This record gives sequence, structure tokens and C-alpha cells, in this order.
Amino acid sequence: PELTLAKVYEFATTTPIDDLRFILKTKELNKAVSDASLKGDYGHALGRTIRESLGKHNIFGDTTHMHIMSATAAACDARMAGAPIPVMSNSGSGNQGISATMPVVVYTEDNNVPEEMLIRALALSHLTVIYIKQSLGRLSALCGCVVAATGSACGLTYMMGGGYEQVTYAVKNMVASLTGMLCDGAKPSCALKVASGASTAVMCAILAVDNRSVTEVEGIIDRSVDKSIKNMTAIGRDGMAETDKLVLDIMTNK
Repeated sequence: PELTLAKVYEFATTTPIDDLRFILKTKELNKAVSDASLKGDYGHALGRTIRESLGKHNIFGDTTHMHIMSATAAACDARMAGAPIPVMSNSGSGNQGISATMPVVVYTEDNNVPEEMLIRALALSHLTVIYIKQSLGRLSALCGCVVAATGSACGLTYMMGGGYEQVTYAVKNMVASLTGMLCDGAKPSCALKVASGASTAVMCAILAVDNRSVTEVEGIIDRSVDKSIKNMTAIGRDGMAETDKLVLDIMTNK
């Protein structure tokens, strides 16, 4: 039987909580690297720059949205700068583990979410990413952090009170937003993409909880959420193969 988003959602929301408690390790590890990064100077220091923009530029307010962007980017800053701090990965990628974890963790910290809900939201996020990655393949020309942020959008939607229907809206909104973002290798600038993914996850989740979803008459979105995911992964796996060659060509001829 084929895996579906509905099965992922059911598993994450109904499995006895003690069987899922191990997922808290993702919070422990990835938050530690994020916290260390905010105190240090790693890579482009995007996470710290966002956090320290308070009172400097008056661009970001002191909001959960800003906290999510800065904490998620910070973990990536440290990861890509080679900080000797362990990270919990997802589907073989540290940045994907960070992107699937940190937005959910920060939201719970800012909003006093009960631990059981955090555990289920993390399980939903990480399993959604694994489900999407199954049809995308381990490495593609599509940025994996965008896929990982889609998991976070689901976790955020669940914690904001959304049910399965709203979670499908969050996925469709994410597929409509960020599909097509390039992967051009693992490097410090990944933090910029990770921050974009985390920020978009917040936007897509609040839309979803408000029962707003991109519809099947728009672009690559299908009425079925699973087909919408397949459309995105087909673009990354098949449609962007030429792009991948060109990106490599550009990178190796500098």
C-alpha cells in the first residue's frame, strides 16, 4: 500500500505518545546548534543578523516569525561553517533536519505549546519530509530545504489548531510558493534558502489555518494533495535534470 499524507497525519496524531517521544532528540540537538550559532559568528551569520536587526533597521519586529527565521537560519549558519556540533538530520541531510525541526520548536517556545503537541508536530513535520523525499530522490536539482520547510508548515498548522484538511492546504500553499528553488551545493549561503523556507512555512500555515488554499486551477496544484506533491517532485527529479547539468557546469567553470 502506498504511503499518503493522510497516513502520515494519522500516524503522527494518533500513535501512543511514548512511541514518538524519541523525536524530542531533534529539538535537543538542533536547538543547541542554533543557540551556539546565535552567540558565535558562523558563515554569513544570517541568523544572528536577523536577530540583531531589532532596533537597528526596524524591519523585523520581535515576533515569532522573526524568531523562527533567525533560529532556523542560525543552525544552518553553524552547520555550513563546519561547527563541530551534532545535528539531527532528515533523509541524510543536516539542513533538512534543521528546517523540519526549528520552526516547530520555536513556535512551541513562544506559545507555551504542551509537550505532547510538540512531539506530534515534530513527528508530522519529519514524516512529511521523508514522504516527499521518497518520490524526489536523495539529491535533486530542487533545494531540499524547501521540501523540509513543507514539513514545518504542516507542524505549524497542526499546532495552530488545524486538522488534516488544513495540513493539506499548508502543503499545497508551500508547493505553490517555493517549487523550483535551485540546489547549487552545500555551502554557507544555504542559510538564505533555509530562512526563506522557514519564513514561507509560517505564511503558508497561517493561510491554511484560515482555510485558504491554492486551488487546482492554479499552476501545478492538483485537487489531491498527494498529486500536488508528486507534481513538485517530478519537476525536481525529471524537469530539472538539465538545470542540474548547467548549475554544475557553471560551478566547475568559475
